[in-house]
Amino acid sequence: MNNNVIECINLTHYYGKRLIYKDLNFNVPKGKILGLLGKNGTGKTTTINILSGYLKPFSGKCLIFNQEANAIRPETRKRIGLLIEGHVQYQFMNIEQIEKFYSAFFPGQWKREAYYGLMEKLKVAPKQKINKMSNGQRSQVALGLILAQNPELLVLDDFSLGLDPGYRRLFVEYLRDYAKSENKTVFLTSHIIQDMEQLIDDCIIMDYGKILVQMPVKNLLSTIKRYRCYVPERQVVKEIIEKLYHPEKHNILLEFYSFEPIEEVEKILKKECIDFKNLTGENINLEDAFIGLTGKY
Repeated sequence: MNNNVIECINLTHYYGKRLIYKDLNFNVPKGKILGLLGKNGTGKTTTINILSGYLKPFSGKCLIFNQEANAIRPETRKRIGLLIEGHVQYQFMNIEQIEKFYSAFFPGQWKREAYYGLMEKLKVAPKQKINKMSNGQRSQVALGLILAQNPELLVLDDFSLGLDPGYRRLFVEYLRDYAKSENKTVFLTSHIIQDMEQLIDDCIIMDYGKILVQMPVKNLLSTIKRYRCYVPERQVVKEIIEKLYHPEKHNILLEFYSFEPIEEVEKILKKECIDFKNLTGENINLEDAFIGLTGKY
C-alpha cells in the first residue's frame, strides 16, 4: 500500500535555458514533517510552486494524493493547506471577522479551535484588526486560518518569515504538536534552520541542480561530523576531496565535514598525501550540517 502523500518522480525544470534541477526524486509519507533546505536560487520556491500546481515541470511527475499536482480535482484541493507568502487578505477585518469569513468556504471541515488556539497564544484580542498587527502577527493569522481548514497536507513556504525569535519558537511548538496530534503531513521551507531542527522529522538538503541529502534529521545529525586537524602551513589541500565536504584551510588549521568515521577519514587524508596531526571530529547542529554540506558561499 502506498503511504506517500507527495511523490516527486524525475522532476526536471528550467527557467529559459537555466537548469534549476534535473531528475529530482523524493517522497513524503503520511504523518511526516519534511523540511526542504537550500540556498537562494536552488529551487525551493520552484518546488513549492510545482507542488501547489501553479507551475508545471519541464518533465517528470509530481503527485499529491496520487493525482498530478497541476490537475488536482477540487475535492482533493480541499485536503491541502497552502501558504506561499504568509499574508492575509481583507486586512480591514478583525480576528473574529476573518475567521467567520473563511469558515464559510470550508463547511464540514472547519476547525475553529485550531485558529483560536493559536490566536490565544499570540495574545491577540478577537476584535483586534489585522491591519493594526505587526507583519509577524499577520503571518501567524494566515497560518491559523490554514490550520483551521483542517487540511491533511500543509505546504508552507518560508513559514517563519518576519517573526521574532519568541513568535518563531511559539509557532514551531504549536505546529509540531498540532501536526503530530492530528497526524498531519507537512512540507515546508524556511531560512531559519534552527526552527527546522526543532520541527521536522526528515530533511532534504538541496544544492544547485541536485539533492545532497534526504534522510531523517536524527540520522543526519548522528552521522555527519565536523572534522579539524593541523597541517603544515605550506600544505596544499584540494578544494574537492571525495567524501570530505568543503575542506577549508586557515593557516595551519584544516576544517571539513564528512559522514565517514574518523578511521576512514584518516585513510582518505593519507591517500590525498595530506600531512596532518591531531584529527578530531565533533557533533554539529542542523545549521552547521547545512553549511558544511552546501558551503558558506
